[in-house]
Amino acid sequence: MILAPLRGVTIRCFRETFATLLREGGFTEAITPFISALPGVDPLKNEELRMRSSFFTQNSQLPVAPQFIGKDPTALRACLERVRDVGFATADLNCGCPFPMVRRKGRGSGLLRTPDVLRRLLEVGCETMGPGRFSVKARLGIDRTDELLELMPMINAFPLRFLTVHARTARQMYTGACDLEAFARIASVSKVPLVLNGDISFPPPDSPIHTFTRSPLRPTLMVGRSFVRALGEREDSGELLSRYIEVSCAELSGERPVLGRLKELIAYWKDIPRWRRLWPVIKLARTLDELRAVALTEIAPASPVGF
Repeated sequence: MILAPLRGVTIRCFRETFATLLREGGFTEAITPFISALPGVDPLKNEELRMRSSFFTQNSQLPVAPQFIGKDPTALRACLERVRDVGFATADLNCGCPFPMVRRKGRGSGLLRTPDVLRRLLEVGCETMGPGRFSVKARLGIDRTDELLELMPMINAFPLRFLTVHARTARQMYTGACDLEAFARIASVSKVPLVLNGDISFPPPDSPIHTFTRSPLRPTLMVGRSFVRALGEREDSGELLSRYIEVSCAELSGERPVLGRLKELIAYWKDIPRWRRLWPVIKLARTLDELRAVALTEIAPASPVGF
């Protein structure tokens, strides 16, 4: 399994704090939340990559591939060269961000409507990182579930490490059902390894890929939201949150950014019964003391349990 990029949540601090749980859960690598590939921007100044030494400490966290978002091939090449030269072996292109303000600028899922731009980005990625070291994360399409399928002849021409398919359209955002039949149609023509993403439970069911694609092979899965939710379902979720608060306070300056980070995480827990009644108070907390009083007092500590 690959840990999915969830902006503001599966960040470097999260991956390091919960590294042991990620490994116990079966994750073998992670993709960073996207980093903008813009002219003149040094990606190593991004928080995801700034403390790069931690990425190479085996006991620290999973192997990580930085994900870039953009539409400028020259800027992407500069970013990839920078991360490659400091030791990152792989990188990923965001071709799936569904947010309207992103796709209307031709980035993220908007690349599905500009195949010439996408082709050039794939050329740059494979040339810079090398064959089998550059991957892509995409949606089925923007409005239709066959838009990515129509681009597969072009995508198949590149030596990609893998293609991750979130089995929804961009218009769906994160609502509605994933279209596994559309994923199966892509799998039937794909010449690059595929990774399935979207509404995969954690732990994932031990099912052969034929339940998705009518193929005898097993899929690689990219899991994000269900793993984050599983942390909130644990008996020791209060202790996990306390640990995350401690690490975040040591890393960030001031209470406001720490509060923002914690609320982003707990928002994924707000439908869990033991957190549902606390969420209305937590989301209005103005200080860490207020948040601690609710989250760490109401959720009694318990002995950790494994996944």
